[in-house]
Amino acid sequence: MAFYVTTPIYYVNAEPHLGHAYTTIAADVLARHMRQRGEEVFFLTGTDEHGEPVALAAERLGTTPRELADRNSVHFRNLVERVDATNDFFIRTTDAEHEEGVRRIVQRLYDNGHVYAGTYEGWYCPRCADFKTEAELEDGSRCPTHHIVLEREREDNWFFRLSAFQEPLERLYAERPQWVLPSVRYNEALSFIAGGLNDISISRSRISWGVPLPWDPSQVVYVWFDALLNYYTALSYARPGEDLTERLWPASLHLIGKDILKFHAVIWPAMLMAAQLPVPERVFIHGYLLLNEEKMSKSLGNVIDPFQVMDLYGTDALRYYVLREVSLGQDGSVSPEGFERRYTSELANEYGNLASRTLAMIARFRDGVVPEAAPPAELSADFDGLAERIGERFDSVDVTGALEELWKLVRRLNAYVQEQAPWKLAKDPSAAAQLDSVLYGLAEGIRVVSVLLHPFVPRSAEKLLLALGHEELDLHGARFGAVGGGARVGELPQLFPRIERDHQAA
Repeated sequence: MAFYVTTPIYYVNAEPHLGHAYTTIAADVLARHMRQRGEEVFFLTGTDEHGEPVALAAERLGTTPRELADRNSVHFRNLVERVDATNDFFIRTTDAEHEEGVRRIVQRLYDNGHVYAGTYEGWYCPRCADFKTEAELEDGSRCPTHHIVLEREREDNWFFRLSAFQEPLERLYAERPQWVLPSVRYNEALSFIAGGLNDISISRSRISWGVPLPWDPSQVVYVWFDALLNYYTALSYARPGEDLTERLWPASLHLIGKDILKFHAVIWPAMLMAAQLPVPERVFIHGYLLLNEEKMSKSLGNVIDPFQVMDLYGTDALRYYVLREVSLGQDGSVSPEGFERRYTSELANEYGNLASRTLAMIARFRDGVVPEAAPPAELSADFDGLAERIGERFDSVDVTGALEELWKLVRRLNAYVQEQAPWKLAKDPSAAAQLDSVLYGLAEGIRVVSVLLHPFVPRSAEKLLLALGHEELDLHGARFGAVGGGARVGELPQLFPRIERDHQAA
């Protein structure tokens, strides 16, 4: 079964921040888990490079839109690599193949009678590249996202008959209650539709940085129409010599932020219906990472540099923190202090120390070989059905819930060490069999948890599994007692070294 997951493509008018890393990490965790299941996975990310915000940013910097896009796209590609994302393709909307795909689909909409000429007048935000309704405005004339004063603009454009898809969209929502997740976002999108849909402009005449309309080269395709089509066009050229569209479309999951809900949950399905293409299976909408109680934004200038965070704490720590600290689907606050707290108390003390203590006790009390023993009953009940529970969490895109389930087991294993006190058992020759069972249970418990934690902290989990002598990541092996004793444990480097306070980044 194919699993096709996408992030939004990231806008290149500025450099990446933690919010971009957040979405990419979440999508990668999903992709890695599905690969563990044996699914055929395709993971897409990339950059959105056309439109007025890029043209304006380039003008401010004294460069061309193309040069700015080339420069900043590299930064996003570096971020994707640095967070250890396993994406199968990185699309750029300036790719010739994508631009050709946009022309082809837009022409199809035109030929099908869904596009007409008209005049648009409204409140336009150049940073959002979007017109705002009166109801969306803040303080009468400000963008609710960027808080800048907007001006009413009037322009002759080409329009998409979004209003014609009022009933088809309402039907989609009625027939597929899981189409948009979480439910609060489903209700938000449905409310927007129920309020009545207006036709929307799909072209701009006052800028040239974009894909020219095939029937009217004096105008370029509106950047959001261009960008949304990346999910479909990428499949035709992502793999050289092979068109993946028939095998992978419709997408299994679009993972996006709530600020672009309207485009993905309303306009995008209508575009696909107009082009006579299937709509994606699901759209999951995550919340904002808040810094000082406000969404991190390149335009607002309140960002945490993910590269600095990874330099200090390591990539696995960043991956863990953003999904542990903030429940995917909700808004939540992040801070440098929060990184230190989670890093020290959970990753270093609870997981890292558990692993090093267990391996040290096996080395000391059993000459470095995991004992052959039956799984201890005291732990078996805790692990029973774990892989299935984690799978259910992932099926509902509850990656934070999956991580919480696993961390309960990390804490249970720590408690088990204290309950059983292996160092005391080692002093009693008559307790040899019990010590074997305890050490085997700890090693096996850590192995199972590490297999399931691998999508979240891949580097650390791989090091630990290597030290345990079992590197397999398949979910079929993520069952307590599935692997017996007998493996010789190896050296385990410190997974999460102590971070000195005076070296922390602000």
